[in-house]
Amino acid sequence: MYKKFYEFGISDIVLKSLSDMGFEEPTPIQKIAIPPAMEGKDLVGQAQTGTGKTAAFGIPIVEKGKRGKIPYAIVLTPTRELAMQVAQELNKIGQGKGILCVPIYGGQSIERQFQSLRKGVDIVVGTPGRVIDHIKRKTLILKEIKIVVLDEADEMLNMGFIEDMKRILKEIPEKRQTMLFSATMPPEIRSIAMKYMNNPENVRVNATEMVVSKIKQVFYEVREEDKINALTRLLDVEDPSLTLIFCHTKRDVDDVSGRLQKMGYYAGAIHGDFTQSHRDEMMGKFKKGDIDILVATDVASRGLDIPDVSHVINYSIPQDPDSYIHRIGRTGRAGKSGIALTFVTPREYRHLKLIEKSAKTKISKAKLPTKDEVKKAREGEMIAGLEHEITEKKHAKYLPLAEKLFARYSPEDVAAAALSIIFGDMEVGDIKESGTAQPSPDTGFVRLFMTIGRKDKIKVADIVKSISAEADIPARKIGNIALFDTFSFVEVPANLADRVISAINDIMMHGRRVRIQHAKEKRK
Repeated sequence: MYKKFYEFGISDIVLKSLSDMGFEEPTPIQKIAIPPAMEGKDLVGQAQTGTGKTAAFGIPIVEKGKRGKIPYAIVLTPTRELAMQVAQELNKIGQGKGILCVPIYGGQSIERQFQSLRKGVDIVVGTPGRVIDHIKRKTLILKEIKIVVLDEADEMLNMGFIEDMKRILKEIPEKRQTMLFSATMPPEIRSIAMKYMNNPENVRVNATEMVVSKIKQVFYEVREEDKINALTRLLDVEDPSLTLIFCHTKRDVDDVSGRLQKMGYYAGAIHGDFTQSHRDEMMGKFKKGDIDILVATDVASRGLDIPDVSHVINYSIPQDPDSYIHRIGRTGRAGKSGIALTFVTPREYRHLKLIEKSAKTKISKAKLPTKDEVKKAREGEMIAGLEHEITEKKHAKYLPLAEKLFARYSPEDVAAAALSIIFGDMEVGDIKESGTAQPSPDTGFVRLFMTIGRKDKIKVADIVKSISAEADIPARKIGNIALFDTFSFVEVPANLADRVISAINDIMMHGRRVRIQHAKEKRK
């Protein structure tokens, strides 16, 4: 088994590029995929994102190419995020040889892409739809393509690109090397391998052993209605650097991210209903740490490669073992350790055990942090923030006011009152002991309908702020908020509903006049 990159027969110039990138030794998928790929064999590789598969096909592609005008290799990916990441890595691998890789995808000016292609490129990385656009316009010439890679083929299948993939393969000369990489191998993907590949060599990494071994995995048995309180307890006590939270549905993503924002957490959301520009913006903020929590659906998270994610939280239990491995593989990247936490309702316990057995992993049961532990963590965070403020001397302008207050009240009372204003209620929500889940009692909330939504560029935090300010009620008393394209639903305490309607109805929000009424009423 190869242990070092130089043992693959890679040129010194590419070895230097790999060294500059910080590569020390090949990952398992690279050890088994690079040798046959270097020999020009067709390849079917089963590996998860984060296993190093980009370099597994990228190194042979760069080694076999030279600077020219017409692309000699093309990589198809399901999403623009993955296309950009793959292109970036291939450019780094090929920098010593001057190999140029260009990503082409929807959402970017096709004219700008045409200009890049016209100047001359060696490798194209693209999403199927945009590649076909260029083929139709005759702006992408495929007659010199000698290597084709289908990356995350199963996801391209899930996104409806199967026919596009077949069409593109028919446009490429039959005398070529074809490599296919996929986390799973559904029948449709196997069919493509049989029809469009020449006696491919199959390589597979046991992703469960490789990814799972360095990730701490635990689960918490909680009732559905207690999940948000359980989540905030974990966020407060664990204090993760970057957290990725997975939900089943787009509605859950909106709900969880909105409630976290309302409680003061720096959270963002991505799912299929958001525009590509919004997803790019959220990803940029997450990578830079402007938000430290990202709530996502499985599909929206495909292609994410963020090395510093310390925690993955399965707010909704994954539907199958492959999804579980794919999700938790988003942490523990680049040789680092990671933590994967899963919420399980009592009736989902058997499903968890099935995942554990099928994925050949061990998920330990854990107890949620206690109220006292949460309070201690919150107090520690408050103290750290205040100490930073004092050290930075940002509070100096308030010292005269503090002296006036100290003349009338004790320093302890003044400080405690200030903390109360800044941090609000320190109470920690109750969570009932796990057991057979029972329907939650009537919360005393009513649902209101608002004529403003996502297309108006409104955010959950904007609605909370408006209701709290206009109706003069604490933000913490506002319940769930569900944002849709042209309208929203807001839950408020029944005894405050009339006050909210009276205060909010007919006000201007984001340049639009808003109407609000009970959701059960017939809309006129």
